[in-house]
Amino acid sequence: MLLGRREFAAASVALLSGCATVGTRHASGCTPLPPVDADPSRLIRAVAGLRPYRRSGFVVRAEPLGDKKLVHNYGHGGGGITLSWGTSKLATELGLPDHSGPVAVLGSGAVGLSTARLVQQAGFPVTIYTAALPPETTSNIAGGQFHPYAVFDDDAVTPEFKAQFTRALDYSWRRFQIMVGDDYGIRWLPTYVERNTPEARLLDTFPPFNRLLSTAEHPFPLDSVLRYDTMYVETGRYLRQMLRDVEIAGGKIEVRKFGSPADISALPESLIFNCTGLGSRALFNDLDLRPARGQLAILEPQPEVQYAFTGNPGYMFPRPDGIILGGTFELDEWDTTPDPATIQRIIASHQRFFSRFRCTA
Repeated sequence: MLLGRREFAAASVALLSGCATVGTRHASGCTPLPPVDADPSRLIRAVAGLRPYRRSGFVVRAEPLGDKKLVHNYGHGGGGITLSWGTSKLATELGLPDHSGPVAVLGSGAVGLSTARLVQQAGFPVTIYTAALPPETTSNIAGGQFHPYAVFDDDAVTPEFKAQFTRALDYSWRRFQIMVGDDYGIRWLPTYVERNTPEARLLDTFPPFNRLLSTAEHPFPLDSVLRYDTMYVETGRYLRQMLRDVEIAGGKIEVRKFGSPADISALPESLIFNCTGLGSRALFNDLDLRPARGQLAILEPQPEVQYAFTGNPGYMFPRPDGIILGGTFELDEWDTTPDPATIQRIIASHQRFFSRFRCTA
């Protein structure tokens, strides 16, 4: 949703010896990491999306639906993009053995599309039934970092779930790597994380390589910073290409909304994958599934910014379609309208942070 936009200022951004000239910051003695120009005038749009969060983690489970087989694949919290290929792999392992004939997939977000592609690659015809198509899906609003953020509450999951989570994460990690490139809008970026934050604590297990930096090794106004490499997904481009892949492989798309399990059981396919995300709360009465609103401010692209940051100021992911500034995690908030005051706060927090960059060279 667009909140406001002003034209570029007359000043230009230049690169010199790996350093940026932004405003009054000059190349001489600057850090090789150019700061983000988080001026409010550079806002091009603001969005709010609802993450499908469950304290006990995502659901991958098979059950009968009349004379049909229903396989659930939903509830990924803030890790929908990250886990999409992995949980879809788990779901197809539950549904496809001993099946014959066409397959239905409910939902066309990242999870539904990856499920559909795995079904096709296994040799089955597929129809996607969806209430909305990209770019009108929750996945389009995601920041797109490969990182399993806010997927579950550690106190609410079993060892069996954690083993399932690890399998899904590993498969997704490997699957996204073979898709890196402009076609899918996926690229590797160095990522800097403020230590002693929830995001940094996730790095104890994933990804496998991270390094604690000395103060002389980074420009951030922080005492302790970790660095690691991960992938970032330009979600709009990725979803468009995935949808094309489904159609090129002969898949059908039908825009349709289901009001009850009985509506689903009337489908002609005998195997159905439920990838409806937050829609599963009402559709299957899963009251453990709760919305967690995330609001993002998106600034004009800044091509020289080739790194990402996460910490107490928020997070910054650079993408070709804009600088993504986040974010919020507002549990049980259903409104998808961005709040102007929150967007202003997100921008102001990043503006303060990046204005305090130290020179390290």
